Amino acid sequence: MVSRSLVCRRIVPSLGNGSRSSLSKFGRCWGYTSQAASSLLQACEPSVYSTRKEEDEYADVDWDNLGFGLMPTDYMYQMKCGQNGTFERGQVKPYGNIELSPSAGVLNYGQGLFEGLKAYRKENGSLLLFRPDQNAIRMKVGADRMCMPAPSVEQFVDAVRETALANSRWVPPPGKGSLYIRPLLIGSGPILGLAPAPEFTFLIYASPVSNYFKEGTAPLSLYVEDEFDRASRGGTGGIKTITNYAPVLKALGRAKSRGFSDVLYLDSVDKKNLEEVSSCNIFVLKGNVLSTPTTKGTILSGVTRKSIIQISRDLGYQVEERAIPVEELMEAEEVFCTGTAVVVASVGSITYKDKRIEFRTGAQTACQRLYDILVGIQMGQIKDKYGWIVEIN
Repeated sequence: MVSRSLVCRRIVPSLGNGSRSSLSKFGRCWGYTSQAASSLLQACEPSVYSTRKEEDEYADVDWDNLGFGLMPTDYMYQMKCGQNGTFERGQVKPYGNIELSPSAGVLNYGQGLFEGLKAYRKENGSLLLFRPDQNAIRMKVGADRMCMPAPSVEQFVDAVRETALANSRWVPPPGKGSLYIRPLLIGSGPILGLAPAPEFTFLIYASPVSNYFKEGTAPLSLYVEDEFDRASRGGTGGIKTITNYAPVLKALGRAKSRGFSDVLYLDSVDKKNLEEVSSCNIFVLKGNVLSTPTTKGTILSGVTRKSIIQISRDLGYQVEERAIPVEELMEAEEVFCTGTAVVVASVGSITYKDKRIEFRTGAQTACQRLYDILVGIQMGQIKDKYGWIVEIN
């Protein structure tokens, strides 16, 4: 049985007197004005949802053996923008292939961005999103660099909410993983000469996931790459463009063939300062000083990175964002990675110029403490004093 319902009814049931307080609360929670909240109503159109029986609350998935691989869910979100620079009304629709011209800007010139965030399930069944507004802001910054229009923060967050709700049966049970949500912004319009595409498409799909690395929660082993660069000054290393990721596959594949978990890159100019791992940021701890490479155009400003910095400072750590010479690894006590996919991952060893350096790991480390606090907030087990969590029902 299929029913049709307005996507936005999940946010604002009506515009009657009884809904005004809800609308005001919605505006306060998000920092929206009433005009912005009203624009959300205008930005939505009817979407198709499957009406499922109560016993079909969860998809047929082996939640105990969930990895980090693509598992298509029921629905995706799509919204388009023409040459006027305004995104039309978006819609949740059944998951499936999209049609692109062979001359689409994204296929010919790599004009595309992506984001990544997660939805978690609480014990009471509610779904939690972690700082989706930060992903929206980062996409707007990246879109400006790539000469693309971007959805507003309100449009982005609303689209993520609707995608999570539509795929709620794919959100793992508490403690079994999360629903990874992947927003995409691509130049979908046809173009032959080198120029911005005439049309852009904003898409979101999702997949249930667990641990990103095959090691699970075991410490990682990294290899310092001194031949290939990840990013260069003046380039796009600081934004989440799709063109940043295929170039790391060569070095990553080579490192994994040698038994390493991932690659740690150095700066492209002097080859002496730490930058980041293939898909996550890095932190180095010595004593009470927690250091991480500064984001000055070549390093992605991770949402998890930003969150760990805030939590660490509140715990009393002295956090430094600065250039970190690779030689400092020799004296480091702990090293760990952060990212949406990896969360907070302990590094057990780093190999640099055939020298293996080992670090402290285990239950009593700063890494584990930070992981427990962050995940506790994300899953609703620890009070969110920062206002990072968005709860949806």
